[in-house]
Amino acid sequence: MQYHTVIFGIFRSRPNRFIAMVEVDGQEQVCHVKNTGRCRELLVPGCTVYLEKAENPARKTAYDLIAVQKGDKLINMDAQAPNKVFGEWAARGGFDPSVTAVRPEYVYGASRLDFCLTTPQGLRLVEVKGVTLEENGFARFPDAPTERGVKHLHELQRAVEEGIDATIFFVVQMSGIRSVAPNDDTHPEFGQALRKAAAAGVHVAAWECDVTPDSLTISREFPVIL
Repeated sequence: MQYHTVIFGIFRSRPNRFIAMVEVDGQEQVCHVKNTGRCRELLVPGCTVYLEKAENPARKTAYDLIAVQKGDKLINMDAQAPNKVFGEWAARGGFDPSVTAVRPEYVYGASRLDFCLTTPQGLRLVEVKGVTLEENGFARFPDAPTERGVKHLHELQRAVEEGIDATIFFVVQMSGIRSVAPNDDTHPEFGQALRKAAAAGVHVAAWECDVTPDSLTISREFPVIL
């Protein structure tokens, strides 16, 4: 996926989860943060961030904060990006070359799952999770408790029990990662639900991305440690 009109700035503060104060060319700008998660390990005062200029000139915030430099890693932190990049990738046959249709926002049970893929073998339900939390080359999910994520795992497990193929797909929004694992310290219930779903037959996949200031590309599969 591609961004347009991207510039860099220096992160100064985050008054609330929706906005950040960023210095651009010596002037402070109020920017929309496209991720309502905590991201405390990413948005550190003085770090370099990347902003996309908003297309609507009448919008209250002129820029969206989409990526951040953390040491030698450039991390995309746009919460909308994982679904978009997965949808584009799946439509090109990256997830499964036999896919003939990609339907987003698929209602199953009591949940709206991210994708339903049509293949000659039947339907494949996919729930996408974006991962931005990294420690010493290892990625973890989630970075904050997610009851919604637990609910999605229950629905995927029920789908498998009803004979439908189901996958939870972690899009790791950075490169150079060794593995991804559930963040049991932050939300043990998610880890428990993930292990139970995997044991029931839900596929668990993780792919890292090539990240530039203005693009995100799914690139390489790597292990999920349960």
